[in-house]
Amino acid sequence: MVGVVDTGLLRGRDPSAGDDGRRLVDLVAGEQVLVSTRPRSSLRSPERLVGVDCPLGPPGGRQVRGIGTVRQRALITDHEVVQGSAFVKVVPAPYSSRQSWSHYLARPGVIETVGRADAHELDAALAAARRAPSTLDLGTIAERVTDEVQSATRGGSREPFRAARVRLRWVARMTGEDDTLSEVRFDAVDDRLRVLRFIVPGGTPPGPVAAVCEDVALHDWLLTTLIANVRKAAIGLETRAETLRRLLPAIDHLLHVWMPAARADDLTERMWIALERHAGFTRQWNTLVNRIRDQLSVGVAEALSAATRT
Repeated sequence: MVGVVDTGLLRGRDPSAGDDGRRLVDLVAGEQVLVSTRPRSSLRSPERLVGVDCPLGPPGGRQVRGIGTVRQRALITDHEVVQGSAFVKVVPAPYSSRQSWSHYLARPGVIETVGRADAHELDAALAAARRAPSTLDLGTIAERVTDEVQSATRGGSREPFRAARVRLRWVARMTGEDDTLSEVRFDAVDDRLRVLRFIVPGGTPPGPVAAVCEDVALHDWLLTTLIANVRKAAIGLETRAETLRRLLPAIDHLLHVWMPAARADDLTERMWIALERHAGFTRQWNTLVNRIRDQLSVGVAEALSAATRT
């Protein structure tokens, strides 16, 4: 299974408008938007299918053609973060030639490989940081649905807050040798791209796996954005008032969203145990949050001291 999650700040939201955001992710007429309020507010669109017929890779190696349909969906978390997600299960084709589209539509969310495909080569090609433009591009499919949600937002009263989007590309290899998630590897390729690779038991449905990766992508984006916000605050270089002014967007829009493994299912919990052990998401997050709170505490103390003197 392979997917891409495109994550960014939901723009133009006005919390006072009474719009819970359902219309933004109501992407399929007649299909229900999944709404959750506990333990956090979240919205998930119905899934749409996007047809693909293209090479899968690897570049320079034996050419493997993939034909089928990709699942595409959008998510909004706590009225602050929007995600576009595209994912698919890749399986060997039972035929040596291309079939009619009715065959592929009858297997939603599945790409069949035409040509001799080595599982390890294909796994490496799908997880590669740089891919040829002609190969399967799940990033564009995910970004397209994010853009669709963003274009449907109405201007709100929030102060301008710039935050770059981040993509998470994930590849899950299926095996029947174990009954649990294993071999989790997370790589920050650059400021905009992360790659997550892992192994799941055979028979694991793609939907829950994609949901786990969407959760990881959400928290990686939160951490990345908070790091950038703290850096821009120039703590120790600017005046206390200016530093706090620059930290306010993080306080207003980011800090309350952090809640890893909110789904609390076995697959999610095992993923976060592995990530916390190796990547230390929460340790770094807590360090940054404590630094922000220290600045607030010192700012309040300085203000009280100034008021006392006057």
